[in-house]
Amino acid sequence: MKANYEIAIVGSGFAGSLLARILTRIGYDVVLLERGTHPRFAIGESSTPLANLSLERIALRYGLEDCYALATHGRWLKKFPDLRRGLKRGFTFYRHHPGQRFQNLGFDSERLLVAASPDDAIADSHWFRADVDRHFVEEAVVAGVDYFDNVDLKAATFSGTGARLTGARLGESVELEVSFVIDASGPGGFLARQLSLGSALERTHTRSALVFSHFDDVNLMQHAVPGLPKGPYPEDWAAVHHVIDEGWMYSLRFDHDTTSAGFVLNPQSMASVVSGTAVDAHSLWQTLLARYPTIGELFAEARPTMPIAFRPLIQHRVAQSAAERWLLMPHAFAFIDPLFSTGISWSLRAVERIALMFEDAFANSRIPSAPARDRYSNALAAEADQIDLLVAGAYRAMVSFDLFAAQAMLYFASVSFAEANQRLLRDDSVAWRGFLGVGDPVLADLPRESFQRLGRILAGGFESATTDARRDFVDWINESIQPRNIAGLGDPKYRNLYPVDFDALVDAHSLLGLARDELIARLPALRGSASSQPIFRLTTTEPDRIVGAPNS
Repeated sequence: MKANYEIAIVGSGFAGSLLARILTRIGYDVVLLERGTHPRFAIGESSTPLANLSLERIALRYGLEDCYALATHGRWLKKFPDLRRGLKRGFTFYRHHPGQRFQNLGFDSERLLVAASPDDAIADSHWFRADVDRHFVEEAVVAGVDYFDNVDLKAATFSGTGARLTGARLGESVELEVSFVIDASGPGGFLARQLSLGSALERTHTRSALVFSHFDDVNLMQHAVPGLPKGPYPEDWAAVHHVIDEGWMYSLRFDHDTTSAGFVLNPQSMASVVSGTAVDAHSLWQTLLARYPTIGELFAEARPTMPIAFRPLIQHRVAQSAAERWLLMPHAFAFIDPLFSTGISWSLRAVERIALMFEDAFANSRIPSAPARDRYSNALAAEADQIDLLVAGAYRAMVSFDLFAAQAMLYFASVSFAEANQRLLRDDSVAWRGFLGVGDPVLADLPRESFQRLGRILAGGFESATTDARRDFVDWINESIQPRNIAGLGDPKYRNLYPVDFDALVDAHSLLGLARDELIARLPALRGSASSQPIFRLTTTEPDRIVGAPNS
């Protein structure tokens, strides 16, 4: 196969496929290349309000009705009932201790719930990636993207005018001449190997291993520990986090009763459950279930739908993310950890940014300018640093649930403030606003300072963390986030069970630069339930671009 294209995208996960489709609709000639085939298993399944805001903006700008439907659980069920997903109402955390059942101490339980939506209809979803990724590939093909699977790329040779990609597909040679290459192939990706970009992992602090699978017949926490005080949503229908001495476990329940679950383990603590260098994934899984009785009860009758797998190190980061004729998407550039579900949101933000870069270049050079590439690279680097500091601080804080719950408030303050602002602004500049508070004069430095403070508090181990030191840390977090705290975070009246509180939002109107009455008038947009439904149409002034426009 020999062919010429303007843009080659390597990797057909949801981000690569969606970007290929958008660039085609803008007017570019795009080829999408995949090493494997669909459907396929993938992790990175938990969406968030910020991810869904990106989907809505993409839908409206480029006329992609399915993206709008997939941005809330209710619309997804109505439009794509056969596309598997899971209801995600919020973030649920429990602290477990070795050899002990989870203790129901009422409101004093080591338990944290933070709602992300007020009801099921506008809630987020867990993405069953085998279905979702295939959907985006199929829609890309319908949009006119040339898609080839089973492509084994061997080399990429770059020049001042583009790149030559060579390899094989099903026994036949592949030779493509392209003007620009976008790598969406994930960790250890194609361009990182071809260009010997080098590792920048030393810039990061987070280190974790992962043992994981999909399971059927996982029990509900509300059944294993009945009688817990009622939270703001059904606590199992969330991104559930079981915090343990060795790290934490995620549990994401899909609507068809399959659960994605994995233990994310601090390598320094794994010695307590792993002997020697060879790790048997199934044995490690069973050892951890036996060590934590309540988690063991949840999975007592669970059946893996695929072999349990183990990855000794899930972090990666390379030294460069863009050049004149290529760029990397976020997960080809860096991956930190699944804690706080940043992956889908960060990837979709990059889809928006790259699409805007190519829009700007469409009538001129047709490739992003050097200033645009630098802006993209600088944003990715700063955001990877921010995610790492936030997560690394959370790992430090896991030794004490009061510290961990306080550290989590940095994430929730950042994303809730960003969500409110994005729903109010709805302009192109939103895509370039820093992720997790990057560039925000209040939030930008808090993850680094928190990481350092926790290091000092815990310098001598948990025993060195006095009650006064822990209380001071909690107070510092609560005070530091106040200029961005529109959700009542840290308020003791919630007892770590945080609803979507519109009264708290209205009371915080000045933090958003709005008068009280003005904010009240805009509440429908903030809830994601604007009264008018969008329509999708071709513009008459720019026939090569497709955008959406709301009903008036």
